[in-house]
Amino acid sequence: MVAFDIDRKFGGEESDDVEDVELLKRKINRLTKEVKRLKSELEYWKGEVNKLTNPPLIEATLLDVLPDGRAVVKSSAGPVLVVEVSSRVPKELLKPGISVAVNQRGSTVVDVLKGLEDPYVKAMEVVERPKTRYSDVGGLKQQLEEVREVVELPLKNPEMFKEIGIEPLKGVLLYGPPGCGKTLIARAVAGEVGATFIRVVGSELVNKFIGEGARIVREVFNMARKKAPSIIFIDEIDAIAAKRIEMGTSGEREVQRTLMQLLAELDGFDPLSGVAVIAATNRLDILDPAILRPGRFDRIIYIPPPDKKGRLEILQIHTRNMRMADDVDLEKIAEMTEGATGADLKAIVTEAGYNALRNKRKYVTMEDFLAAVDKVMRKRAGASYRLSPREGAPIQIHTM
Repeated sequence: MVAFDIDRKFGGEESDDVEDVELLKRKINRLTKEVKRLKSELEYWKGEVNKLTNPPLIEATLLDVLPDGRAVVKSSAGPVLVVEVSSRVPKELLKPGISVAVNQRGSTVVDVLKGLEDPYVKAMEVVERPKTRYSDVGGLKQQLEEVREVVELPLKNPEMFKEIGIEPLKGVLLYGPPGCGKTLIARAVAGEVGATFIRVVGSELVNKFIGEGARIVREVFNMARKKAPSIIFIDEIDAIAAKRIEMGTSGEREVQRTLMQLLAELDGFDPLSGVAVIAATNRLDILDPAILRPGRFDRIIYIPPPDKKGRLEILQIHTRNMRMADDVDLEKIAEMTEGATGADLKAIVTEAGYNALRNKRKYVTMEDFLAAVDKVMRKRAGASYRLSPREGAPIQIHTM
């Protein structure tokens, strides 16, 4: 009896020791994993500290590689430098014209920047297609067909031009009074044609730094070539393409440099295959003759104010989703609005809708339209008008 109790006692102690050993092993495994995680976290934070303490790199353009292995680069800050090349950079990647990263402290090329695009130029690409379609353009059927021949046809069917043996036209220039549909046509082309659409405003190409405007023009056309088929739309091109003068300020000379780069891109050594250019201006009379010659803008299309038929088409487009009373006569409104542009007609439709809202109605009446015509046309002409109740036509009372 006593021996049995002793065996049970010692046997119980041995079981407890085994459990303690297993528990310690589990703790060691857990602590080992924790140490590994903490070491990984420590390495991460060391890397972050190095990133914060390392000096920034300078983006530069590689101009040439010298026989001794050094490189000639043009820094984005301005000067041309002769620098060393890090042994980590593969020599076969060093080709003139590429972008490289230069270390500030040692002035050494430490990396090759592949596929680098100027974010300012990249932002000009219209990623989301406009919802405007050709059916949204009224009164400009002939002009729209001419634009489609120059822009859409070469991009969608380039093989047709190869079969005939001619080169497609490079660009089209739209000119005319403000509000007549120049930008609307460009938006319609962007919405219909499945091509990269790059929108540039002429004033965006004017920069206070010497050579910066020309560089932006060059980058825009390079991006268009890379993403061909593509369309470049230059709005208000007269901001950079005005007639050149012999004497002028440094700012005017910089605008002229930008213009010369644009001329070189339109009709230079680098082909514009798969790239179409649309430009718009209100002032054709001040443009430089060099940009108007064939080979640059081959089609110069006048966008006139709409005639009566065109005004009716525009009114029908803008009122197709509008709830109107039976007394609304769009043909009569088109007749009353002689001289109005497409923008004026859109403003008239919008103003008529506001008149209905002011009167707490969910539909628009002819009276709302007459009041809108009176307001918009008076503002446009700079004169006061009143509407004849018998004829419904605007009658001028006095000029401003």
